[in-house]
Amino acid sequence: MEFLPQFLALAVTGVFAGLLAGLLGVGGGIVIVPVLFFLFQGFGVSADSAQIIATATSLATIIPTSVSSIRAHTRNGNVDFALLKYWVVFVFIGVMAGSLMVTQVDGTYLTALFGIIATLSALNMLFRAGAKPLKNELPGRVGQGIMGTCIGFFSTMVGIGGGTLTVPTLTACNYPAHRAVGTAAAVGLIISLPGALTLLVAANTPVDAPKFTYGLVNLVAFVCIVPLTVLFAPMGAALAQKLDQKKLKRVFAVALMVTGVRMLLQLVL
Repeated sequence: MEFLPQFLALAVTGVFAGLLAGLLGVGGGIVIVPVLFFLFQGFGVSADSAQIIATATSLATIIPTSVSSIRAHTRNGNVDFALLKYWVVFVFIGVMAGSLMVTQVDGTYLTALFGIIATLSALNMLFRAGAKPLKNELPGRVGQGIMGTCIGFFSTMVGIGGGTLTVPTLTACNYPAHRAVGTAAAVGLIISLPGALTLLVAANTPVDAPKFTYGLVNLVAFVCIVPLTVLFAPMGAALAQKLDQKKLKRVFAVALMVTGVRMLLQLVL
């Protein structure tokens, strides 16, 4: 009974992340990281430790959801395996560099980075929806290598999968939106699997970490969140057919911006 409130809070996180993923097509990490960040602090964990554990745990939860998503998008022919074949090495390099940084830097910097990325993502959803691409096509090999490395690095640093950074990056280069979403799911697996394993095996557990935290991954959060995220994502997708997508995305963007700003304000207040 002592841990019942924690289990319930983590279960609600899984439901919420799954519904939003289905409703809006957003990656679970952009929802899971801030929720875990504040929940862990409510359990008596310091803000620094809460951020790095939330980051690693989020990456772990993305693994099974990415596999499920890849299978669905592959059936629809929306995964660009030719692009992935070239990007995989660069994304992996970025992931390894990001994983090393997570184990070395203060959690304050990760909180600031997440707050900035969340705020910029919200602004992109609010003001660039339907906007013209910034470029007519993807850059050359060197440019794509830089893009893949940066996506792997920053996604690992803040515990998000492929969608948050990969989709807007590709669509800004006039890449078809449906293929961007499918390919981003595969990028999410390239990010989450090595990133989570590295932070599980190679990282030191903070002294104030919640119980059942190994490395930087909290297994209780993982077990509570993953099944419910997988269960409720299809429900969210079904509900999305009945609701106004544009209004939903605006509401989520505002909530995401408030969350990002709230995390940034915690650093200075």
